[in-house]
Amino acid sequence: MSEQETDSYWMAKAIEMAKKAEQNDEIPVGAVLVKDGELVAAGFNYSIGLHDPSAHAEMQCLRQAGKVIENYRLLDTTLYVTLEPCAMCAGALVHSRVARVVFGAKDEKTGAAGSVMNILQHASLNHQLEVTSGVLADECSALLSQFFKRRRKEHKAKKQLNKQIKANLTDE
Repeated sequence: MSEQETDSYWMAKAIEMAKKAEQNDEIPVGAVLVKDGELVAAGFNYSIGLHDPSAHAEMQCLRQAGKVIENYRLLDTTLYVTLEPCAMCAGALVHSRVARVVFGAKDEKTGAAGSVMNILQHASLNHQLEVTSGVLADECSALLSQFFKRRRKEHKAKKQLNKQIKANLTDE
């Protein structure tokens, strides 16, 4: 299998994790960590459910991987994630010594793998990661777009319902 085929295969697994996040009404971001062609760990966004701002897909995956490998250094591993890592996740990836990050959709607001800043390859840091972007980007982006479109629609409907309830109460 070529590197491109391998990347697409594992990104599809990360997309499956992103769908689990959405099933939990979380922002649909998923991640998997791979070493020597084997799945080590997987995670999805769970910040809302855990009331934990650090419970991003990457962080969930790294925490699980550390337990599996029994080391906080995740040497010679590749992380596949559906959305470009933020600064927090990028910092954790540097500290954990992940070798490579492959992401799908760019994050033009908080991306720390090249879009807004590039922590993963910052020359002043003691570890730089190899970065591949855009793997199954359309599918990853579509998941996020559909999620936020649905959320906006639900929020609008809730607002309209509250408005109707208030109007009904004042009519009585």
